[in-house]
Parts: sequence; structure tokens; C-alpha cells
Amino acid sequence: MDFVSGFFYFFSAVLLFAGFRVITARNPVHAVLYLMLAFSQAAALWLLLKAEFLGIALVLVYLGAVMVLFLFVVMMLDINVDALRAGFWKHLPLALVLGALVSVELIAVLWAGFPTATASPSVTGAMHAADHRNTYELGRLLYSEYLYPIQAAAVILLVAMIAAIALTLRRRKDTKTVDPGVQVRVKAADRLQVLNVPATRTAAPEAAKEEQA
Repeated sequence: MDFVSGFFYFFSAVLLFAGFRVITARNPVHAVLYLMLAFSQAAALWLLLKAEFLGIALVLVYLGAVMVLFLFVVMMLDINVDALRAGFWKHLPLALVLGALVSVELIAVLWAGFPTATASPSVTGAMHAADHRNTYELGRLLYSEYLYPIQAAAVILLVAMIAAIALTLRRRKDTKTVDPGVQVRVKAADRLQVLNVPATRTAAPEAAKEEQA
């Protein structure tokens, strides 16, 4: 086993351990930290495959922005872990069945694709030219051979974004909203009403004289 293969198995083992701990950690903060560790190991695997752009993007975008934001949100929220795990054992059989189904599908797809797959120059370790651009090659493949999967992923992300906004902006009783149409149609008589309030007591003689003067 050469130097690159040793690092590959090491990063892969740490990645599998971190991914397992993400779904088994009892503390949500620890789960987010393990997820950050998993992303870092995945970035290292991309670097081994000479996909430097993907590795740096994974570190900058996910580790540097998204996961740090998740960590801060989880730390600020008062999450009731016991309430979240109340129905764990109840839904465990269904989760195991779905997990097994997804695993079988992944194995079937990978097993069918491996015999016909050819090793790319990045995997075999062939040297590229000095003007080789990793980002250009990635964009050319994504928007030529994988154009339809990219469009499908974009539609799925758009639907997920709209669903997240709709769930977040649902009507609640404790929110105060203002309808601009009602504000425009309002009249002065609806907002201002002059009432004749009688005096509760008579004025003192001294105060009455001062008012007359």
C-alpha cells in the first residue's frame, strides 16, 4: 500500500466514524461538530483526487460558513432533546427498512457502474499541463454531460427553499402583522374620535377666578 492509499483509508475511516456519530450523538452541538469533522475529511479526499476546487469550496463554504452558522444556531436554541427522542424507538423499524432500501440502491448503482468505469488522469496520477484549469474542467462537465441532473438539482433546491419559507412564515397567533391595504383604506373618522367627557368635580373658586382673569 502506497502513501496515497494509506491517507485515503485513514480519511475514509475518520469520515465514516464522524458520519456515524452525527446520527448517534445525544448532544446536538456534538452532532454539528462531528458533521464539521466529516466535511473536513471529505475535503481531504477531494484533495487526494486532485479536485482542489471542490476541496477548497467544501472547506470555505460548508465549514467556514454553513456549519459555523448551524453551530451558532444550535447553541443559541433551547432544544429539548428528550422531546425529540420521544418517538425514536417507535419509528426505528421504519427507519431501518428505508435505510436498508437506500443502501441496496446505492450498492446496485455503484456495482453496475464500477465494471464500466475508466480511471481518470487525476486518479491514476498522470501529470497535467501547466495551463490545466480544474475549475474549467468541472464546469465543462457539469454544463455539458451533466446538464439535466444539474437542472433537476436546481429545481429540487428551489422547491425546498420555497417550502422552507412557507413553513417559516406560517400564520401564528403570537405574531403581529400589518396589512397595507387596510392602512390605505382607513379614514380619519375611523382613527380619531372626539368624546365629550364631563368634569368629575367643580373647579375651586381661586382657579375659576384665575381662568376668568
